[in-house]
Amino acid sequence: MALVVAAHPIEALILMEIPVHYRHEVIATFTEDRHQNIAAGIYEEQSHRVCPITTCQIQHETANQILQTILQLARKMHYTAYDEDQKKGLLRHCLIRVSHAYEEVLVCLVTASSIFPGSRKFVEELRKTHPNIKTIVQNVNPRTTSVVLADQEKILFGSGKIRDQLGGLDFWIGAKTFYQINPVQTEQLYAQALSMAKLKPSDRVLDAYCGIGTISLLAAKLCKEVVGVEINPVSIRNAIANAKVNQIRNVRFVATDCGRFLQEAVRQGNRFDCVLMDPARQGSDSRFLQALAALAPERIVYIACGPEAQKRDCTFLCSHGYQIHKIQPVDLFPKTVHTECIVSLVKKKKSKKKR
Repeated sequence: MALVVAAHPIEALILMEIPVHYRHEVIATFTEDRHQNIAAGIYEEQSHRVCPITTCQIQHETANQILQTILQLARKMHYTAYDEDQKKGLLRHCLIRVSHAYEEVLVCLVTASSIFPGSRKFVEELRKTHPNIKTIVQNVNPRTTSVVLADQEKILFGSGKIRDQLGGLDFWIGAKTFYQINPVQTEQLYAQALSMAKLKPSDRVLDAYCGIGTISLLAAKLCKEVVGVEINPVSIRNAIANAKVNQIRNVRFVATDCGRFLQEAVRQGNRFDCVLMDPARQGSDSRFLQALAALAPERIVYIACGPEAQKRDCTFLCSHGYQIHKIQPVDLFPKTVHTECIVSLVKKKKSKKKR
């Protein structure tokens, strides 16, 4: 049964059938345990202290196993964890991605230095234990920062990417690719979003903040044309490659700021029947929202992981000629306080003036 909040219907949360070991992306930070052995774990809430862990119930079991092997090899080869205070040590973080559809694995080791002693032996030993690892990448991050991945990468083995599948389409994923961590619930999320978009074969669709083109390519099967816009040029290159892999030709991708793209579309008189948007947690900026209101598409579907920002942005849109049609939360992160939420908005019909 739908709840009602502020006069808008909120549908029942779409739950995950088996809500464990769903995280297909794992990020661990290296540290030392109380015996001064290299360990790995996650930051304690509201702190910068690393809590060493040996396993996690929400992380993919393959990733858990690989992380333990990495720690065993690191101890065997006398690698040290990076100490932020002393600025000493080699290993900073480890990112592991597991393909849901093909069970391929990407391992990315973040080091403080480009010098990685014994890396060839390390790669050989790791792959001998886990042959499903298809690629291993070294990311060099010497900066004093909380950002995990830096720009400099070196492929130690493989192509630097793995394949996964969503909605029957193949996608190539790298270490720095934005890709939802829970593929089972992501299919639910995108299916719901596209259903709420009510796309027609004649529609022109804009996918703002399109990333590597996941929802753009799924939407392209339902409408006339899709334009995907994303400021990250690496993501756009991946999106174009994904379109070619899936032989989808009614979509094009543009590497630019979404707000700037919308402003130019308004100036040129371009029209879109529907706008799909999936911004970062902080939501959209005022330039984008003002241009979106001026563009005046018939339908907007807003996917968000940050409900506060989504509420703020939807409030703006509702004050500029839209009304909320449906709110659908999807539990993309079981066992946590976070969720994804889809809001569909439709353009208000202008009332006829009485003569």
